[in-house]
Amino acid sequence: MNLPAAASWRHQESRTGLEVAFFQGYEGGLRISGATTAVEDGKSWFVEYSIAVDAAWRTRRAEISGRSASGTRRTVLESGGDGRWCVDGVPDPRLDGCFDVDLESSSMTNTLPVHRLDLASGAAAEAPAAYVRAGDLAVERLEQRYQRIGDLDFAYTAPVFAFSCVLRYDENLLVVDYPGIAVRVS
Repeated sequence: MNLPAAASWRHQESRTGLEVAFFQGYEGGLRISGATTAVEDGKSWFVEYSIAVDAAWRTRRAEISGRSASGTRRTVLESGGDGRWCVDGVPDPRLDGCFDVDLESSSMTNTLPVHRLDLASGAAAEAPAAYVRAGDLAVERLEQRYQRIGDLDFAYTAPVFAFSCVLRYDENLLVVDYPGIAVRVS
């Protein structure tokens, strides 16, 4: 897994803030540790995460802690890599078929399915994810779709939010431009 030691994104348009992530090899896969903080709709929040992915880029564990005006929270998601999940130690069948974690607070997590899917140019795939909200760390299923439309460009849709855009990535397939959400600064 050829990634830089660290990367940073500046939130834009929908919120104001910054995300920083650090990448290191871990048990044949990768551990990604990071934090993101923002003000969105007049509300401040802070989210810290540690995500472990296996060699096939399937998320195996995500430890997330956060703080907002509503309090401090922590949640742990675990998967055997088979698309079944436990949230805080309890099986959650709503997440069956998900192989990725997607943090509402993070642009970096859009890197995970792109690596895992390894789509050829023009190919598309559904990539439902275990979605973790920024303010309260609530976990839900997020239906999403990626289509590779160029060497480093992917058409992305999340129907529940009526959202679609073209995500631009760098040569390491880390998000560079997430229109309306964030832009890479390092």
